[in-house]
Amino acid sequence: MSKNLTAAVPFALPAIMVAPNGARRMQVDHAALPLSVAEIVACARACYEAGADGLHAHVRNAQGEHVLDVGLYHELLQALATEVPQMRVQVTSEAAGRYSALEQQAVMRALKPAYMSVALREMLPDQAAATLQQAQAFYHWAAEHGSCIQHILYTADDLKHYLYYVESGVIPQGDRPHILFVLGRYAQHQQSGLVDLQPFLQLMDAHHIRAVLDWAVCAFGVNETACLVEAVRQGGKVRVGFENSLWHADGRLARDNAERVTQLVQALQGIQPHSA
Repeated sequence: MSKNLTAAVPFALPAIMVAPNGARRMQVDHAALPLSVAEIVACARACYEAGADGLHAHVRNAQGEHVLDVGLYHELLQALATEVPQMRVQVTSEAAGRYSALEQQAVMRALKPAYMSVALREMLPDQAAATLQQAQAFYHWAAEHGSCIQHILYTADDLKHYLYYVESGVIPQGDRPHILFVLGRYAQHQQSGLVDLQPFLQLMDAHHIRAVLDWAVCAFGVNETACLVEAVRQGGKVRVGFENSLWHADGRLARDNAERVTQLVQALQGIQPHSA
């Protein structure tokens, strides 16, 4: 990665970010899945007390559906700032099959969040000139307005594309850009494995950027804990919670998101990260 990148990252990626609901699961999947603003705030407080220092925030409409809604986001962010001011809050721009890239960009521009997650493949689904121009304008707008982006990458090819877009100036970045590697897919009965982390580690090492990126992983199913522990051992950070997994490492259904955080904190005790 180029050393003369333009936008400094204003803060470090949280060590343990909780993703309590996501865009897909409903309370029929788990009764403790938080959907309303009040439920998300209560969940955030419990997860912070359990050891999470960041929250990946989705909002839902009255029917429980994933929405990118400026008003709901404002309501949630204000409540979290009052109730859990120590927690770093990241809003999602996820399309979830409902929004185009331009719609996602318009909501984030209207919200002007301090912290957001953006999936590279959603912002840049193709190489059309108009797509590149719109994405570049959005990424540079975020940098100029102090909105920190965590880039969501699903494959090692996504990481290659990210590096290309940084070098070509489509994405401005500064020191320690925030990255999330997704180990697996959002699919029923998805189970991630340690093998899913290896392509990302190998590519980072091939480009000598493991220490340059501020990176984390998320994983699916009963192997979530093992994958997250290995990520920390390899020098990364983690995202945990019901968006990705409802289960502990022993296969038990978690009582709630806070219990998942507690179990992860316990699993991470004594883990010494490898040097990059």
